[in-house]
Amino acid sequence: MKTEGRIVVFDGLCNLCSRGARWLERHQSEPPFRLVPMQSDLGRALLSQRGYDPDDPLTFLVLDGSQCLTQSDAWIHLVAAAGGWRRLVKTTRVIPRTWRDSVYRFIARNRYRWFGRRQTCYLLQPPTGSNPPAESSPRSGH
Repeated sequence: MKTEGRIVVFDGLCNLCSRGARWLERHQSEPPFRLVPMQSDLGRALLSQRGYDPDDPLTFLVLDGSQCLTQSDAWIHLVAAAGGWRRLVKTTRVIPRTWRDSVYRFIARNRYRWFGRRQTCYLLQPPTGSNPPAESSPRSGH
């Protein structure tokens, strides 16, 4: 499956992840990232294609051109892409990736317990005057 542009596949049932998606909507970069819930057909396909279990993902996925980023690198990339003073987040790359990713995985494993789980998938509001993409519809059973 070929993907164009910039895509973020996030957990639409996780309250923490959904808050992150809303933050990203308000702090979009140019060109903007397309936000795709991992519970959608497209989100599941993108995760599966890259070797992640769409029914038990422990990371979110950032596709930016030829880059495929996960865990702490994905988070750093998104915050830095928002621009301005947020670019300073890149300095956290001096911390070894194994340490950063260990903290990321610890939070990811406990995200529902600490931040809660939504009953329905968080779906982003399409920009005014456009139709939502068909592949962003939520999957039942989540």
